[in-house]
Amino acid sequence: MSAPLALPFTRILGIDPGLRITGFGVIERQGSQLHYIASGCIKSPDGSLPERLKVILAGVQEVVDTYHPAEAAVEIVFVNVNPQSTLLLGQARGAAICGLVSRDLPVAEYTALQVKQAVVGYGKANKEQVQHMVKRLLQLEGDPQADAADALAVAISHAHGGSMAGGLATAVKSARKRGARLTSLPVRK
Repeated sequence: MSAPLALPFTRILGIDPGLRITGFGVIERQGSQLHYIASGCIKSPDGSLPERLKVILAGVQEVVDTYHPAEAAVEIVFVNVNPQSTLLLGQARGAAICGLVSRDLPVAEYTALQVKQAVVGYGKANKEQVQHMVKRLLQLEGDPQADAADALAVAISHAHGGSMAGGLATAVKSARKRGARLTSLPVRK
């Protein structure tokens, strides 16, 4: 009798971008099982915007170099009430994405609604509900810090949807043919 075959695993890095605090979460998907690897925050100090963006870029690169993910996912930023805050958040998100692609990682993007739907089952869930479900899904002993929980939720969302990458690529091509503007980066296989 031969030993059972071990399912391959995929390490996924989730990013919740922020100018002050950028959350990160690393999980592994093995079949339908999810396993917690690490999570934390990249904190940028007060100071000039370029220096803060440099800290985010370097921090994301360090996380990639430390945990060696195969794929990355980032939350999409939407317009807030304050346009200046939205612009700053978008720049922080850009720095995080640059950190990922500089390490040749494929990057997927998900809206907060998609993340909450995938993790909680309800697109308008609050932060506490997301934290609680991340704790349950990854079998953690305690609730992760809010920004790290959001990043883990992004990674979980990708783990659930990543198996549908072929269908996503088809949907993207179809939308482009119709002239739609898309907000996601191409997924490399």
